[in-house]
Amino acid sequence: MTVEIKSGSLSDFFQSARETAKEIDEGKKITRKNTVWVDSADLVQLLKPERTNLVQYLRKEKKVIFSKLLEVLKRSPASLNKDLQILSKYDLIRISRESNPGHGIHKVIESSLGNEKIDFRVQI
Repeated sequence: MTVEIKSGSLSDFFQSARETAKEIDEGKKITRKNTVWVDSADLVQLLKPERTNLVQYLRKEKKVIFSKLLEVLKRSPASLNKDLQILSKYDLIRISRESNPGHGIHKVIESSLGNEKIDFRVQI
């Protein structure tokens, strides 16, 4: 299965939803669509090398503690947090907090895509 990331507006999303609803009404068999609609300005941000490296790393490791990500990727907390924020905005990753007995709480990051192929598509 593939996750498709499309650049488009809210009206593009609703047009796609109407087309799917029409297919359902006509009794056509539809296949599950894994489409994430992204604002065109954010799409450029998602394609930055640091973010794609982060997504690739998370796909291999599945679940990582924030401090380990800082160490492995050699990034500052501010830049890594910015990357995590935009990736979680589009549900490409999940961020949670877990107890670390005797040491407080850890921020845990995991890929929400598994090993799914990601296709980026831009329509102008």
